[in-house]
Amino acid sequence: SNHSQTFTLTVYTPQSKESKEYEEKNQFSYSCYAPDSCRMYCPSVNTPPNDIKLNDTTWHKENGEPSSDYFSSVEEKDSGVYICTQSYLYSGQLYNMSFTVVLDVQREKPVKNLGISFPNDSQQFEVEVGTRAEIPCKALTDSTFDSGSLFWLSGGSFVEEDKDNRNARVYFSFSFDNRTEQMTATLTFTEVKEEDLSTKFTCKLESETKPAFATIILTKKAQASYTALAVCTVVVVVVMVLIVVINVKFKVDITLFFRDALGCRSSTSDGKVYDAFLMCYMSDTGKGLNEDDRRQLENTLEEQFGYTLCLYDRDILPGQAVAETVLESTEQSRAVVLVPCSSDPGPGTGLLSAIHEALVERKTRLILISTKQTEGSETESLPEALQLLSKAGDCVTWKGSPPSSMFWKELRYHLPAPQHAPRKTHQLLPQTSYDVLSL
Repeated sequence: SNHSQTFTLTVYTPQSKESKEYEEKNQFSYSCYAPDSCRMYCPSVNTPPNDIKLNDTTWHKENGEPSSDYFSSVEEKDSGVYICTQSYLYSGQLYNMSFTVVLDVQREKPVKNLGISFPNDSQQFEVEVGTRAEIPCKALTDSTFDSGSLFWLSGGSFVEEDKDNRNARVYFSFSFDNRTEQMTATLTFTEVKEEDLSTKFTCKLESETKPAFATIILTKKAQASYTALAVCTVVVVVVMVLIVVINVKFKVDITLFFRDALGCRSSTSDGKVYDAFLMCYMSDTGKGLNEDDRRQLENTLEEQFGYTLCLYDRDILPGQAVAETVLESTEQSRAVVLVPCSSDPGPGTGLLSAIHEALVERKTRLILISTKQTEGSETESLPEALQLLSKAGDCVTWKGSPPSSMFWKELRYHLPAPQHAPRKTHQLLPQTSYDVLSL
C-alpha cells in the first residue's frame, strides 16, 4: 500500500510581523543555578509523526558557535540564547527543526521551605457535629513529587483517598500546583460525628529531603448560649421596671432635687411678670384656709422658695376694673393657684365664672388647693366654673407646715420653677444637752 503525508511550508521574511510572532512563539526559557550542573532540553513540540525518525540533535549559540546541552558546573557567563536543531530523515532527505532556548543562569538557587506549611502540629479546628468539614494539609516539595507522599492517617490507619472510595464518610483528595510546586491533601468529613472529636488525625509527608507530620485536634464548636442573653434581658427589664416605679413614686422628689441642684429658673423671655397668681375664693363648706394659713402659704412661697406672687389684696389697686385687672394679672402669671378660704379676700367666684373661658383658652397652668376635711367632696361642692377649672388643673391637699412636707413638694412640683433663687434664711439650731455639757 502507498503511504503519503502532506507538509505545509510557510516562509516569512526576517523583518515581517509574522516572523517576529513566530520567533516569540517558538522561544523557550530555561533557568539554572550556578554552580550546579545544568542540562538544556530541546522542546518537544510540533514534532513529526513517530514513523519519521529523529536523526540528530545539535546545539549552537546565537552567534553560530557550537555548544553542548550540558554544563557540569554552569556559570553566569553561560547565560544567553541557544539554538536547538533537530534533524529528521524522511525518504532519504534530511529535514531540520530549530528552536530558540533562552538560558538564564542565576547566582543562587532559592531555598524552599520544604515540609508541611499548614496545619501546624497540635493545631485545633472547631467543627460542628452533623455537618460537613474540610481541613487542607499543604506541603512544599521539589519538582520531583509522588502523589502518594502526602496523605492522612486516622489514628494508626490510612484515610482512603477519594479516587479509591468515593462513598467513604471520611476521605482525602490530593492536588498539586505545578507553578508553586505545592501539594495539598484535603481531609473531608461528609458528616462530623462525636467519635471524630476523640480521634487523632495526622497529615504525613514522606520525603527523603524533609519528612514531616502534623496532628490536628478536632473540637466541638461552642453552641450559641442564650443563657447570658436571657439574663441580660431580664436584668434590662427589671432595671426598666425599677426606673418606672422609682420615677412614679419619687418623681416629685427627683424633679425638685434636679431643679434645686441645677439651679433651674424660669426664663423671663416669655414676658411674664409673676410666677403665680394666688386667687382666693369663698369655700361654701366653711372648711377653707383661715387668715393665718393663707398668710403662711403666701410667705412660704415668696420668702423661702423665691416665688414672685401676684396677690389680689396687695397687687390689684382699688378702683380699677376688677375683671380686666384680674385677667391682665392672669396673663402676666405663669400659673394660677385657686385657694379656698373661710373668708372672701378675693374677687369672688362670680368673677371667675366670667373669666373662665379666657383662662382655659390661654391654657394657663391651674392648681387647685383643697383642705383635708373636704378632700373627698370639695370638687363636687364647687360652683360650676370652679369645677371646670379644677378638671383642667392639678389638685393639692393643704397640710400646712413644715416646708419639707409633701404638700409643699407637690405644690412646687406643679408650679413652674421660680424666676429668682430662694432667699437664704439663717436659723440658730437649738442646743442639745450634749452641747450644754460640752461647754
